[in-house]
Amino acid sequence: MRSLLRAVGAVTLSLCLAASQPAPAVPAQTGRVAPAPPNIVFILADDLSPDLLRFMPQVRGLAAGGTSFANYVVTDTLCCPSRASIYTGRFPHNTGVFTNAAPDGGWAVFRQRGNERDTYGTALQRAGYRTAMLGKYLNGYQPASGHVPPGWDQWAVGGDAYRQFDYTLNENGVPRAYGAEYLTDVLTAKASAFIEMSAGDRTPFFVEISTFAPHSPFTPAPQDVDAFPGLTAPRGPAFDRLPSDAPPWLAGRPPLAADQIARIDDAYRRRAQSVLSLDRMVGQLRATLARTGAAANTVLVFSSDNGFHLGEHRLTVGKQTAFETDIRVPLIVAGPGVRAGATVNQTAANIDLRPTFEDLAGTPSPPNVDGRSLAPLLRSGIVDSGTPVSGWRTAALVEHRGPEHRRPEFRPDDPDRQKVIPESYAALRTPDWTFVRYAGGALEFYDRRTDPHQLRNAASGLSPARRAALAAALDALVACKGAVACGKAGVVRA
Repeated sequence: MRSLLRAVGAVTLSLCLAASQPAPAVPAQTGRVAPAPPNIVFILADDLSPDLLRFMPQVRGLAAGGTSFANYVVTDTLCCPSRASIYTGRFPHNTGVFTNAAPDGGWAVFRQRGNERDTYGTALQRAGYRTAMLGKYLNGYQPASGHVPPGWDQWAVGGDAYRQFDYTLNENGVPRAYGAEYLTDVLTAKASAFIEMSAGDRTPFFVEISTFAPHSPFTPAPQDVDAFPGLTAPRGPAFDRLPSDAPPWLAGRPPLAADQIARIDDAYRRRAQSVLSLDRMVGQLRATLARTGAAANTVLVFSSDNGFHLGEHRLTVGKQTAFETDIRVPLIVAGPGVRAGATVNQTAANIDLRPTFEDLAGTPSPPNVDGRSLAPLLRSGIVDSGTPVSGWRTAALVEHRGPEHRRPEFRPDDPDRQKVIPESYAALRTPDWTFVRYAGGALEFYDRRTDPHQLRNAASGLSPARRAALAAALDALVACKGAVACGKAGVVRA
């Protein structure tokens, strides 16, 4: 369980001891000292797609000094179910959170099903960490409630704070209103103060900074409102094009109109502007870690809850599809013992974050966690040498519950009212292909080796045997519970 920690001790032992509490000695004959568990800083963006990284030099610098995951995907391409999977390490079919609002999602359902009592916050707090949660929690959470979930020593969380101004944070049970203070900057200051406090008394710490950027309405910081004049959304091969044999929810969608394209370009420019403050956050937190002496024993993790499409496949502004634009997001890890400038190609998913954090802390994950620690993939040499990781999954599961399961009065999170929401589906995604099965029976299969932009639905060309094998593999993952069963089901040879 402490595989990465042993690597930290071998590579950066002297640095770790300088920045952390004295650790108990191991038996005298070894002549070594057990390393202290690392601090963890987790930065989670909202709706950040990989195409925005080109505007984020601090994040690219983090990647240059750390490890990136090329095939990291989310279990659901919507905020609340994805975050529920992140906190618990479980698929939506095990958290019971499929959407952003009741009766099948949102904070209320997450809490009612007991998920708050079993997260990486509760696990790390039991392991002796000082924990902090800052920013966005789960859709439907109301700061005015004063509710602070178990597992968090420090809590400063907002509700409807997407505009970045005129919001309320629940600060350790007490609602506090903010006006002209830009939210991402406030979160940066709070995270820095927490790091300084924890480094000062040498308490191992975990802090999650969950920004509302770059979620709509894509509000940039005041100093960034004039950035990137004339910037337009990328016009890749899938822009304003339908795939062949498109599923019913997408088929027949007309070409994008001029006003829609103008809105797409405006959204992309504002999204680029809004991530500048997030990028500064990364730089400032790294500076705080260095200044306090905590950098040598701190692992930084940067990711997003889901991706985003802007014009691809004739879809305007949104998410929730099984296309690469929506399911694949950045995951970057840097810190002691983590390979620098490396890329991991194995399939990883957001259910793996909780067991990874617990592995780093040296505490076991409960058996109901569906994910698996990524620590072995971060260690020096294990991927570079070509050494296989035993039993590692080859396919990720993506689940989505469509509008046919929602109450008539429910309106999706769509300020522009332009989104097209797919019907319910479950999907398998490997590094080479994507298979999607819709509730109505439609299928999609994209061989991304020859069709990286997913423009040729080849499902009709699958042999009956291949189709049956894919369906069986998907059924196994949709039904799995726990790391053992889900790990086995994730090894797909279909």
